[in-house]
Amino acid sequence: MKLLVAAMASELAAFPEQLEGFDRLVTGEGKMQATYALTRALTEREYTEVVVVGTAGGIDPELPAAVHEIGSALQHDVFDLEGVPGQHVSLPARVTTGRDGVLIATGDSFVGDAGITAVIRPSGAGLVDMETYAYIWVAQQFGVPIRAFRAISDRAEDGALVDFRAAIARCSEQLREVIRQEYGV
Repeated sequence: MKLLVAAMASELAAFPEQLEGFDRLVTGEGKMQATYALTRALTEREYTEVVVVGTAGGIDPELPAAVHEIGSALQHDVFDLEGVPGQHVSLPARVTTGRDGVLIATGDSFVGDAGITAVIRPSGAGLVDMETYAYIWVAQQFGVPIRAFRAISDRAEDGALVDFRAAIARCSEQLREVIRQEYGV
């Protein structure tokens, strides 16, 4: 059995309630809720794979507004003791799914400001979100393979929240099609 994970129920709107071979988990937004909910789920049952679907802001203007598989994640909102951005005092700077894909920058606030996007962009991240780093880190702690797919909902700059709200249904449809193609369900 695989575990289909999303932060928000609206990201799963295009998915059937029951998807053959998958349990379903909606964690809530942000790193803390993602960590807590996924940890509980992986403690309660063994899964062969965690499959994350959701939305992300696109900060690389070259990335098309489509679904992208995530290869690795960093935290854009942490600093180590020397004040180095993206470096946590005790967690790895980057976590990886073990697959080829886009680098995503995870932080606990919705990025909808060109100034913040400009600060994150030099990290090399193509996308921003609020949960992927946590999902990957938790799956690694349990030794469970993980894949993550993120649909670009907005460009993470001024007006992004309005764009995000308008795009959520389109993103869910795109994500549903990717899961159909990748898993045959």
